Amino acid sequence: MTFKASVLTLYPQMFPGSLGESLAGRALDRGDWSLETVQIREFATDKHRTVDDTPAGGGAGMVLRADVLAKAIDHASPAGDTRPRLLMSPRGKPLIQARVRELAGGEGIVLVCGRFEGVDQRVIDGRDLEEVSIGDYILSGGEVAATVVLDAIVRLLPGVMGNVQSGEFESFEQGLLEHPHYTRPAEWEGRRIPEVVTSGDHAKVARWQREQAELLTRQRRPDLLESKDEAD
Repeated sequence: MTFKASVLTLYPQMFPGSLGESLAGRALDRGDWSLETVQIREFATDKHRTVDDTPAGGGAGMVLRADVLAKAIDHASPAGDTRPRLLMSPRGKPLIQARVRELAGGEGIVLVCGRFEGVDQRVIDGRDLEEVSIGDYILSGGEVAATVVLDAIVRLLPGVMGNVQSGEFESFEQGLLEHPHYTRPAEWEGRRIPEVVTSGDHAKVARWQREQAELLTRQRRPDLLESKDEAD
């Protein structure tokens, strides 16, 4: 079964972008996943193809209209389509690796790229949009965020990564940041690879990697350790 991604956007020319390169691009060429873009503006009803309007109650900026966006969603994801519908939004729930794995295990995804000040709340509620954020900062629109979400998902699809373990022992997969990595040369600018790494003792290496992962997580992302402790 091919993983089907539908992206609703005012700027379809931004896709596939980086998704057309490297692992994701090769997987797209092979048919491991498919990508369609839907131009939201095509569902406007006036001669100016208007997709937004001033916010009710006043305020700065413009808001994407519910009627226009709903038509675009219904076109991309008609009745019976069980794919989750995600709205890229800075007020959304933070995207975490566990959710990425859930999405990668499904049949596809519908991504709505917001613009302007936001999206009319009625279409969020009426079309069951799951608001998702990729970080605590503001982007010009949801396209870059949608690309991030798809990149995170596609690399986990069967056959995309050559080494399955590459996806199992990375940052966030075990609730920890990933341990340091080394390769040749053995010494570079006076810095040597830690002896334990090249000792050939797999148990010692695994123990060292775990200790380093916990140390880095404690230093940089103690919140991950707190979440892990609560889950345990």
